[in-house]
Parts: sequence; structure tokens; C-alpha cells
Amino acid sequence: MFINWIDRHLKWVFTLPAVLFIVLMVAYPLIYTGRLSFFEWSMSAVTPPKWVGLDNYVALFQDHRFWNALKVTFYHTSVSIVLETVLGVGIAILFSRKFKGGRIVKTVMMLPMVATPVSIALVWLLIYEPSIGFANQALKALGFETQEWLGSVTQVLPSLIAIDVWEWTPFIALIVIAGLASLPTDPYESADVDGASAWQKLRHITLPLLTPTIITAVTLRIIDLLKTFDTIYATTQGGPNFASQTLNILVYDLAFQNFKLGSASALLVIFFLLILAVILLLTSIRKRQEERV
Repeated sequence: MFINWIDRHLKWVFTLPAVLFIVLMVAYPLIYTGRLSFFEWSMSAVTPPKWVGLDNYVALFQDHRFWNALKVTFYHTSVSIVLETVLGVGIAILFSRKFKGGRIVKTVMMLPMVATPVSIALVWLLIYEPSIGFANQALKALGFETQEWLGSVTQVLPSLIAIDVWEWTPFIALIVIAGLASLPTDPYESADVDGASAWQKLRHITLPLLTPTIITAVTLRIIDLLKTFDTIYATTQGGPNFASQTLNILVYDLAFQNFKLGSASALLVIFFLLILAVILLLTSIRKRQEERV
């Protein structure tokens, strides 16, 4: 009888482990964080959490560090994603054609993504080292003045963006290459009959058909960029003078440096809503583009 019941409800039996996993590993932490955002707690086993209502949210919006971290996060994300998308699409179109050694080039292109972010950060720390780093040695060889890179308030974000672009441009390129391989051939054959140039085919056929794929790649990268922590923390820890302190770094400082668990939780709730809004916006854009295509 039990076996018959399983046969009748087989779809629920197979999906139940995944549902339980999502509830335990995703939903519960979100609910707990949301609840903790209304309390003041310093991780003390002696002093219990104290209810403060919306005070943590009010204090955040009055804190200049929050607005600075929001600005830094937006700048780092927006500039990185624009550069990675333009370079990634260009590399994908270039590498979509068959050429000798193409597989080797694509494999080498993936190497930055294989390494862990902390190891990447340590390598770039050596490259940006003011005295003996490769970056300044190259500038000296070319006759230019040396730079402070990660030690400069004005140069730290462009330096971090360069690391991210170097590491993750291949990610977008690989997704776009997969999208190029799935494009239909009929439009190109018609364009050849009409005498269209390579630029016209790229502009009026390839890019419009690739737009949903590009938006998908951009969505995945934006989610990851907004959450970037390890590379930035391993190189600058949010400095100098909070010039590279993103929202994630600020959450870490509030929670584990200042032991303000309530404020950190409130910031995480705001951060989660920000990421959710970005995802919903890009998803709606992608759906509209797919309907047009």
C-alpha cells in the first residue's frame, strides 16, 4: 500500500529533497537575517538580542559609509560589466571562427576563471606592488611615472576593475560563443544572397539574435559582481580611506569588526532587495527581447 502511494505521488517524492534543501539552506537564513535586522546584538552569549524596530535601517541611511559603499559598489559593478560585455562579445565573435590553435587559445582563455579569487588577488598584489611590481616596472621601461595603484584613493577602483575584467571577461565570451553556435543559418544565407557585408550581418542579424544570450551572461555577472568580496578584501580590505569599501565589505566590518549584527543584517536585507530588483529588471528585458526576436 505504501508503494502504491509512492507511485501515485512520485513527482512529489522526487522533488521533496530539493524543496527541503532550498528551505533549510536558503529560506531559513533569509528569514533569520530579516528577523535579526530588527534587533541590536553584539554576538554576546550573555546579552540577548534587544528589539530596536527600524532603528538599524534608519541608522544605515544616516551613515555616510553606507552611501559611500553603495556608490563604490555601483561604480565597480557598472564599469566592470560594461568592459567585460564589450570585450567578451568581441572575443567571442573573433574566436567563433575556426582557426589553427583555436582550442588551445580557448583553453588558455579559461585559466583566469579556474584559479581561486584569493590566489588571483595575491598575484595581482605582486603585480601592483609599488617598488618591484611588474606594472610599475613596465611603466618605468616605457618612460612613464610609477603609480600607487591599490594605495591610491583615485586609482584603487580602476585597478580592482582591471583585475575583474581580466579574470571574468572569458566567462562572458564562453557564454556568447555557445550562443553563436546555436544561431540559425537561414538569415545568413538570405543576407549573402542580398549581398550584405560582414558588418551588416553582424549588426542586423548576429547581435539582435545574440541579445538574449548576452543579457543572460550580463545577469549572471552582475549578480556575482554585486557580491564580490574575496578579491577586494584580499587586496585592499576596503581601503585606502574606504575608497574600495563595497556593500559586502561594509557588511563584514559591521558584523565581525564592530560586532553590530543587527546593522549588518539590515544592510544584508537592503542588499538582497537591490540584487532582486536588478535580477527582475534584467529578466523582464530579456523576455521582451526574446519576444521581439
